[in-house]
Amino acid sequence: MKTVSLSGSLRGNVGKKDAKKHRREGNVPCVMYGGKEQIHFVANEKSLAKIMNTPIVSLVRVQIGDKEYHTIFQDVQYHPVTDHLLHVDFLEIQPEKPVIIGVPAKLVGVPAGVLKGGKLNRKMRKLKVKALVDDLPDYIDVDVEALEIGQSIKVSDLTLDKIAFLDSPSSVIVAVRTARVLVEEAPAVEEGAVEEGAAEEGEKKEETKKKEEGK
Repeated sequence: MKTVSLSGSLRGNVGKKDAKKHRREGNVPCVMYGGKEQIHFVANEKSLAKIMNTPIVSLVRVQIGDKEYHTIFQDVQYHPVTDHLLHVDFLEIQPEKPVIIGVPAKLVGVPAGVLKGGKLNRKMRKLKVKALVDDLPDYIDVDVEALEIGQSIKVSDLTLDKIAFLDSPSSVIVAVRTARVLVEEAPAVEEGAVEEGAAEEGEKKEETKKKEEGK
């Protein structure tokens, strides 16, 4: 799995007032746990956003002072209006301990059903997995080439060495559906009803004609 670097600075104080001060300065309050103790620090918002906006999940090497920590993003809080980063949780990882993380699912190939007019319906973009850090891939390949119309690939269809899938086995990752344009047909009219209507119309015309001749 790809590793990116991030610089941080220890927080002297922990509290709402201190957090607001750091945010005004363009930094984001962060906390790291999973090691011997929790570490409270701040990191530049632009640097954090750049890392988090990449489609591939990455390991984050956090440099704080003269110490380096290997982490992954665990939780992120955004401002409900401005979408600015408010707080980020990091999990310090250990090589011998498995981690739980969402890994992007990468569709490989063009489904046979799509070539026949079907529509690709993607349900899941990330898959929750559990594995040791060294065994984590950048993404998980999902081969869709053989998918016909009406078929799907579920979590239970995937197998990877040294990786456990944690999503429900019955969850659909991707499917090919029928792409139909529904056309409403006018209700059928029975032939007898048409003839009967025509006869009634003829009788009305004949009756009108006789009345006019009698005048």
